Amino acid sequence: MEQNEQLLSYDERRRRALVIQRERREAQVRRNLRIIAGILITAVTTAAATGIYMTATKDSVKRSSRQKAAAVHVPQTESQQQVKASSILDQADTLAAMYDYDAAISLLQEQSDYSSDTEMQQRAAQYQSTKESCISWPIEEVTHVFYHTLIADPARAFDGDSKEGGYNQVMTTVDEFNKITQIMYEKGFVLVSLKDMATVVTDEAGNRTMQKGEILLPPGKQPFVLSQDDVSYYHYMDGDGCARKLIIDENGDIKNEYVQADGKVVIGDYDMVPLIDRFVEKHPDFSYRGAKGILALTGYNGVLGYYTDIAYQTREDLDENQIKYLDENPDFDYDEQVAQATEVAQAMREDGWEFASHTWGHINVGQCSLEHLQTDTQKWLSYVSPIIGGTDTIIFAFGSDICGAEDYSGDKFDYLKSQGFDYYCNVDSSQYWVQFHDNYLRMGRRNLDGYRMYYHPELLADLFDAASVFDPARPTPVPPMG
Repeated sequence: MEQNEQLLSYDERRRRALVIQRERREAQVRRNLRIIAGILITAVTTAAATGIYMTATKDSVKRSSRQKAAAVHVPQTESQQQVKASSILDQADTLAAMYDYDAAISLLQEQSDYSSDTEMQQRAAQYQSTKESCISWPIEEVTHVFYHTLIADPARAFDGDSKEGGYNQVMTTVDEFNKITQIMYEKGFVLVSLKDMATVVTDEAGNRTMQKGEILLPPGKQPFVLSQDDVSYYHYMDGDGCARKLIIDENGDIKNEYVQADGKVVIGDYDMVPLIDRFVEKHPDFSYRGAKGILALTGYNGVLGYYTDIAYQTREDLDENQIKYLDENPDFDYDEQVAQATEVAQAMREDGWEFASHTWGHINVGQCSLEHLQTDTQKWLSYVSPIIGGTDTIIFAFGSDICGAEDYSGDKFDYLKSQGFDYYCNVDSSQYWVQFHDNYLRMGRRNLDGYRMYYHPELLADLFDAASVFDPARPTPVPPMG
């Protein structure tokens, strides 16, 4: 019951996250406008002792209009009012660009001068007209693509060692990822959330049912779901040209920590999360109402590059890599790792990212026993769920599933459902595969990796031309599976 109560609050957390995300976008707009205002508006200073207001020259110290009003209580000048109006319009344009037309209209209409501002009225009418031209997209025809950790330096990943083949099969380089993202954007693809496709509704009696959502997009746009598996930055990847962890930088942005070949640690955009964040900043119409993607997390090393597996604290059942890491880091602080991971996860949720279970031990749910699934799930709920704030989504490892294409039933489904999981994803090569029922949403995902691009490029033709994307740094032939 406690777990269900936690998951019942998920939708509320999602709503709050979207509000915070919107506020962050608005704050960014305000920051940009303050820079413009500093150029356009002459600063005002006060002679505090005499109460006489003096007009500053253009070389005077620049302060925001809010600071000036608080200091000298001067009514806003016409220029300042124009800047404020411009800020509101920019915020509304951003909301409308992300297809949240109702929010954009409401923002304008709640302004005190809306009834006398013809530009605001014209924008609101434009948003309403665009909304009325939108098409409701069938959720059964939404595609879902996924990646593993991206390769930032192909030379280090494809260096001929025993891990090269696996990287070549299931991973994607940053160069390939950026090309795919750009091409999909140009084709009109738009990021949506699983929660946009369907939502769980709780009635007064406490019964929870799945209801179809409505995705409204202008003609020429089409929705897709994005996810990434194993965002843990496992020990075995050290030195292989991939990011080391996700962090919050000095500007409050999510970035990667990356260790260069020379050992220097740098901060930047080296994996999917910051790359998508930067892309959406430039192209807000790539995101439907703030949606980003889903990170599917295991727990046996940790999450997001932080070593949160309880084994690091108990020092029991450690593998060779974990022992080596602890030996090299005698000041390791388990609680600090958990706290840092939690802070990063919270910031990501506030910015539109979502999380899913990938099982704690990356297990094959189709082949394992019910008892194994239960033990593994409880580990995930104990050591991962609190960090990421809970989830109602499970993305199965190995592309497996708890049954075939038939409807869900049986002990494994009943157990996962009892633990609060409502959204289930496997791997399927179809353009889209969605199974909707009143108690779950099930979706197939398409792997955009070396194996798929090399052996089955035709299965990706609706998304991009694999030949134009394929990184020449990849060794060929890509090793076959199995």
